Amino acid sequence: MNRREIVKSLSVLPFTGGLLYGDELMGQPTVPPVQTDDNIYRSLGVEPVINCRGTFTIIGGSIERPQVLKAQEAASGHFVQYDELATGIGKRLAEITKTEWGMVAAGCAAAIKHFTAGCVTGGNPEKLIRIPNLNGFNKNEVIIPRHSRNAYDHAVRNIGVKVITVETAEEMKSAINQHTAMIYMITSPRSATGQPLSLEVMAEIAKPNNIPILVDAAAENLTIPPVHLARGGTVVAYSGGKAICGPQCAGLLLGDKSLLLSAWQASSPHHGPGRDNKVGKEEMLGMLAAVEAWTTRDHEKEWDTWMSWLSTITKKVTKIKGVTTSIKEPKGLNNRAPMLIIQWDPKKLNITGEQVAEDCARKAPRLAIGSADSESEASVNVTPNQMKAGQELVVADRIHKLLVTKRPALSSNLKNAQVNLTGHWQIEVEFFSSTSTHTLYMEQDGNWIQGTHQGEFSTRELVGMVEENRVRIRSGLHVPGDHVTFLFHGEATNETMKGSVFLGEYLNAKFTAHKIQYKNPKKPISLPGGPPLAT
Repeated sequence: MNRREIVKSLSVLPFTGGLLYGDELMGQPTVPPVQTDDNIYRSLGVEPVINCRGTFTIIGGSIERPQVLKAQEAASGHFVQYDELATGIGKRLAEITKTEWGMVAAGCAAAIKHFTAGCVTGGNPEKLIRIPNLNGFNKNEVIIPRHSRNAYDHAVRNIGVKVITVETAEEMKSAINQHTAMIYMITSPRSATGQPLSLEVMAEIAKPNNIPILVDAAAENLTIPPVHLARGGTVVAYSGGKAICGPQCAGLLLGDKSLLLSAWQASSPHHGPGRDNKVGKEEMLGMLAAVEAWTTRDHEKEWDTWMSWLSTITKKVTKIKGVTTSIKEPKGLNNRAPMLIIQWDPKKLNITGEQVAEDCARKAPRLAIGSADSESEASVNVTPNQMKAGQELVVADRIHKLLVTKRPALSSNLKNAQVNLTGHWQIEVEFFSSTSTHTLYMEQDGNWIQGTHQGEFSTRELVGMVEENRVRIRSGLHVPGDHVTFLFHGEATNETMKGSVFLGEYLNAKFTAHKIQYKNPKKPISLPGGPPLAT
């Protein structure tokens, strides 16, 4: 990593000011009564966001279709026996999607968890209530291709299974045994037809051994019948809050009926490991309505509408000299929406893509947009599939204003460091309800820092920078499927540091640190001429 990359990796935080949702989450702000109109979020002191990124859960997923809202409202006024409802919905989903059975869960991750439980237990409740203690279980292993390891395979691991990660077809063949409960995979270019470990290849290995394959197609467009079942999958999982535009807290499973009945048994309202993933009757019928609506939606017209919004934004921003645009259209089913890329020379407009995206994220009207920067080119991107009519004008004006604003030239010059942080540091990290002791080993060269960060369970490399007495240090914890960012920022002396830790999606913490002073005296070390004559 060169110094420019280090600056970029450490520049997501200002040296002064707070973090988004930092002290605000720790405190108890006074807010006016909740409203029930368009100001419902503002009445809580929360500024809404125009979604130009797509179906991200952290900003609300997708906009529910009108049919979904009507179905949920109709469902809310009555009581029903849930197993009977699940049976009715299962049959109806099977008819619509041309599959054997369907099931609605409390989100796609919950659907994955319930299906894993169903494969482990085979529908046996005596086994179900023992999860996650799988001692004595015959089926207690799940195979996942390395290209499919992701943050959502926690849903698989929550059942207590042993995950076997494989990289090749030969490794998968060797991994299958009497304890294999299922194979889990996500749809991606590396699992596409023709790839060394494609779904077809996995199915050829799994079917003779009667091993089910769960295909995670969470963000994909729904195909009828699901293409992944035809390719050899046993059950396919979708998110309700993504392309299908159903309830954000609903997920969909389609495929083998017997396994889906076992998965339903492992979900709420039944007691056991899935009771914490409660899906309401409203979400169940809302998800069904979303699937029904999918079959009647004019998808070509929706695409044309999105393209027209991007055209409006393009016309506005390209009035600026040096700004160019292009549109990226996805080839596959995953996150299928056009993306407008707006590009410029950061040295001419004196602003980077990251700075534009950061300003849009923090100031009203707030926009969620993507960004990318290189040595000679800055860019932001806009994905329109979760925008609403009229918002394209707001987006165009917001970005245009930022790009035409006069500002000083960008500079990478740093003020000289006033402290020397080289050494061995002990850090106390204060999380919301606990503390943890970490260790930093750092070497400083002028403004720049490198070294290692030892957390509670692993050691990883760190990079950092110092300007005057202000410090930023960044490390990343990487494990299969997961990543946690640690970005320490604050003030330092030669012997102490104090400040906050930005933890990415896991919010924030506080830290204090002191440099370890070695107590051993500095004296020569003699080397014996041979083994000791006495001990």
